[in-house]
Amino acid sequence: MASSLLFEPLQIKGMTLKNRITMAPLFVGYANPDGTVSDLLLQHYREMAASGVGLLVVENAAVDETGLGSPFSLRVDHDRYLEGLSRLAETIQDEGARAFLQINHAGRYAFMPERLAPSPVGTGRVMPKEMAQEDIDRVVRAYAAGAKRVKAAGFDGVEIHGGTGYLLVQFLSPRTNLRHDTYGGALESRMTFPLQVVEAVLREVEDDYPVGYRFLADELLHEGLHLSETAPFAGELEKRSVAYLSVMAGTYDSFSLPEWVEKEKEEAYMVSFAAAIKEVCPQIPLITAGRIQSPETAERVLEGGQADLIGLARVLLADPLWPQKAQGLIKEPIVKCEPTCSLCMKRVMSGKPAYCSQWTKERRETFLERVG
Repeated sequence: MASSLLFEPLQIKGMTLKNRITMAPLFVGYANPDGTVSDLLLQHYREMAASGVGLLVVENAAVDETGLGSPFSLRVDHDRYLEGLSRLAETIQDEGARAFLQINHAGRYAFMPERLAPSPVGTGRVMPKEMAQEDIDRVVRAYAAGAKRVKAAGFDGVEIHGGTGYLLVQFLSPRTNLRHDTYGGALESRMTFPLQVVEAVLREVEDDYPVGYRFLADELLHEGLHLSETAPFAGELEKRSVAYLSVMAGTYDSFSLPEWVEKEKEEAYMVSFAAAIKEVCPQIPLITAGRIQSPETAERVLEGGQADLIGLARVLLADPLWPQKAQGLIKEPIVKCEPTCSLCMKRVMSGKPAYCSQWTKERRETFLERVG
């Protein structure tokens, strides 16, 4: 199927994307244990870039040691990571895709023994430390320094991770931010820290460098963030001229809820959130994702003005030829991400590198022989 909109170019912040297909960031756990780029990671992103996507956003890289979400997370908190990151950016670009790198601090979801968070709201048995002003200032500087390294490594842009319940969301949410200082209380105060991060990054990389934002529209928890508060926050990001918003919903605290487990089996299950943000921020490019399995669905989303770009994550892992099949360059049917399967997530949550149950038996066996 050759779509009329899916394969049209789009400009973001003066940069031309060859089509409207994005690889949304998907953590696969392929980095070396020291946070450097591995050969397996290079191979993975070479294949993802060769798929035909216009924009590829590499999974989150930690801006500070305290913010590592996994022992196998990429890192961008020191110049020693630049060589590998430069190879990664070049590998992606050589396959014809624009390369962005997502930067992050996991906050209360970090795997470190001592975790930082806006307030001591625990995850399981671990109670995080409430961040003092010096912690806040250090992390803001770390985001800016990390973004500067992303640019120095040759990536076409940087994406700030403001989704999945990580540190920026933890400050924004009334559920996890119980502070009574300038960073807590009313929405305007809870926005302070994430906006400081955005502003620091924008200053560091300068005006012509695209800075995207992974945007949480709804925590999907009764006492958490909802559109009534995230929509005004989106407006503040638009005022600061971020390059795009990549809209998602849900956090680690909601992903296991029975109603969400059922919801995420549906095709395009997060599109409605992007459409709601598009209504309040019509001028900023929006990426939507959430099991967009078919090119026909992607085309309807674009035609309906619900989003400007289509994000594929697990869908692209299941079938790296999706864009070429959608364009009609390959006649074979698309291999769909299985809605009842969460093998890739189960693997990374248990500290193992991800693979897809929909891969051929030969590919799965070859992968497991290599990584265990």
